[in-house]
Amino acid sequence: MIRAYINQDRLQVMDLLKQNTPKHFDISEESAFENYWDSEIEDYFVSLEDSKIIGAGGINYFLEEKMAKISWDIIDPQAQGKGIGKELTQFRINHLNKNPNVHIITVRTSQLVYTFYEKMGFKLVKVKPNFWAKNFHLYQMEMTNKK
Repeated sequence: MIRAYINQDRLQVMDLLKQNTPKHFDISEESAFENYWDSEIEDYFVSLEDSKIIGAGGINYFLEEKMAKISWDIIDPQAQGKGIGKELTQFRINHLNKNPNVHIITVRTSQLVYTFYEKMGFKLVKVKPNFWAKNFHLYQMEMTNKK
């Protein structure tokens, strides 16, 4: 089940981030995630299994550029490889497909998971070494919205 994030989810989602650190996130990204919640969150969703949050991910809008960004995808390490990330990503793509003001969907990820987004239809447009932290490179990807 996927539903909109509520403030009471914050601790569980932060726990997911910590479970994925340092494998998928650098420790320095915790404060960036806190900042995201405090000042940048727009649409954010959680994936649940038996009332437990096992995945989370957001969308940020840049309507002047006719663009939306898939943001802060986090999956419980025990649930990785079971289609949760694919389902959550496709849910957000479908959500954006209903928005005629969004022409491009982007995602900024790392070298660790960019192939996942390639399988979802995103194309690599830029790589920047050590962007997120040392050995965590930026892989910027995009797709055309099928609105």
